[in-house]
Amino acid sequence: MSGGVVKAEEGPLALFGTSADPPTRGHQILLEGLVQAYPEVATWASDNPLKQHGASLEQRSALLGQLVAAIGNPRLSHRQELSSPWAISTLQRAAAAWPGRELVFVVGSDLAPQIPCWKQAEAVLDRCVLAIAPRAGWPLQPGCLEQLEGLGGRVVILGLEVPASASSALRQNPDPSQIPASLLPLLLEHNLYGLGDPSLPLPPTRHSTSHSTSP
Repeated sequence: MSGGVVKAEEGPLALFGTSADPPTRGHQILLEGLVQAYPEVATWASDNPLKQHGASLEQRSALLGQLVAAIGNPRLSHRQELSSPWAISTLQRAAAAWPGRELVFVVGSDLAPQIPCWKQAEAVLDRCVLAIAPRAGWPLQPGCLEQLEGLGGRVVILGLEVPASASSALRQNPDPSQIPASLLPLLLEHNLYGLGDPSLPLPPTRHSTSHSTSP
C-alpha cells in the first residue's frame, strides 16, 4: 500500500462495520461466511450514534482485531481507519483507498429498516451494493426491500443466517458461551462486560478454523 491507497483488484470488496460491543459468535459466523462469498472483506469497530456503548472504541477495536486474527483468513482484514458513525463517510474513505473497486456494504436484517433514516441515505445506497445478512429472530419487514430499492438501492440477500446472539443481550446478561473463545482472555483481563465474574462458567476453548476456499 502506498499513500493509503490500495491498488484496485478484480472483484467486489465487502465492508462490514460493527459496534463490536462486544463481538459475538454471530460476528464470527458472519465474517467467516463473508470470506466465502467475497474475494476480500474489511471490517472495523465503530460508534453507533443511536447506542450507548459498554466499552471504549479503542477497546472494541482491539477485540475485533483479535477476532480477525483468530479467524486467520488472508481475505479478511481489520481496517479501523474506515470507522465512522456515518456510513457515507466510511464509503468515501473506502472509495479513496480502493479506487474503482465495487463496494458491498454489509448490514444485518435488524438494521435494514433503519437505512432510509441514515445520514445521506440515498448517497449511501448510490455508492455501494447493499448486502443484507439475515439474522435469526429478525426477519425482513414487509416492504423493506421495496423501500430501499425505491431509494435507488441495489440490494442482495446473503445466503447465510447469523445466529440470534446479540451484543446488547450479552451486556445485560453475560454469557461466555456466546463469546468467541479467542476473545475471552482479553475480556477477563480487563473485566469487560461482566465477564470477569468468577461465578460464570467458561466454555471449553475452541480453535477457530480459517476458510480459504474460493467462492
